[in-house]
Amino acid sequence: MTKNKKELSREKIGKISSIVGILANVILSVCKIVVGIVSGFISILADGLNNLSDCGSSAVAYVSFKMSSKPADKEHPYGHERIEYISSMAVAFVILIIAFELAKESIMNIISPKALEFSVIAVVVLALSILVKVLMFVFNRAMAKKINSDLLKATATDSLSDSISTSAVLLSVLIGKFTGLYIDGYVGVIVALLIAWSGIKILKETASKLIGQAPDRDLVLQIKTRILSRPEVLGIHDLNIYSYGPNKYFASVHIEVDANVDVIESHEVIDEIEREFLEETNVVLTGHLDPIVINDEEVNDLRKKVSFIVKDIDEEFSMHDFRIVRAVNYTNLIFEVAVPFETKLSDGEIEKLIKTRIKQLGKEYRPVIIVEKQGF
Repeated sequence: MTKNKKELSREKIGKISSIVGILANVILSVCKIVVGIVSGFISILADGLNNLSDCGSSAVAYVSFKMSSKPADKEHPYGHERIEYISSMAVAFVILIIAFELAKESIMNIISPKALEFSVIAVVVLALSILVKVLMFVFNRAMAKKINSDLLKATATDSLSDSISTSAVLLSVLIGKFTGLYIDGYVGVIVALLIAWSGIKILKETASKLIGQAPDRDLVLQIKTRILSRPEVLGIHDLNIYSYGPNKYFASVHIEVDANVDVIESHEVIDEIEREFLEETNVVLTGHLDPIVINDEEVNDLRKKVSFIVKDIDEEFSMHDFRIVRAVNYTNLIFEVAVPFETKLSDGEIEKLIKTRIKQLGKEYRPVIIVEKQGF
């Protein structure tokens, strides 16, 4: 299976961003480590080591973009794009390790401070480093938005954190020069904490995606709008979206159609919708044909009344798959109720409230309710 133009573009942009990161961080790291050793400023040395870790992170990103762009195969039928998430976590762990080492060295410097000498070269190197890191933040953020890459978002966040850290180091050097207060070790600790915070943030966001977080609301709205734009579609429910990478989505949905329409015709409509998603979006959609009765007055009337009851309990609740089964002395009202995860009511409480209200419609009605949690 060959790569399409979109996949090639994504891989190319990712690799270019990674190479820029490697080159920039190597230069910054060498300059800061040399200046830090010569001047004795532990915070400058710490900042240089941080840039060295960034270089490693960019190398990881380069390999990640290469591997994640591989097409699906027998062992990985959904593709390899989740490698980006794993790489982001690797970057986060490297950042945390560096933060720990920097904090340890800085604390030792506080306990046993060393004599320091002001260096104009140190100030120039730090000032240029801040400028470079700000430019890298802008560049990586733009590239991340262009290809929707969590890995590049993490790199952009790290660059912004670095610029703030280096600014703190520069401030400590200037304070030492003009006040005689050498706060180098304390600034080193602050830098380490800032680095650790960026690592924790990246780790948390990436872990959430690997576990399986709720899809973006805009994506949900786009999918719903596209399906409901078809005149044959009467409604949808049970929309589930699964992410297998930054640009790889699989979705399933129940699509309601008129039960009186020939099943072959309705099936063709579902096929057309699935084909449109495959050709025009990055969502692989599977539609379940769900015929509903719309020309039975009693069913329509009861559906409307029960739907009102459900909505009256909570505006966020919705009803679907409504049908009735008539017996001699009673009528079963069978339906499902979708409720948000954040609702404070238990499933049992929801059922009890709905059943109590339905009894007011008539003693012959027996509700059979399935309550299901949905994130959207």
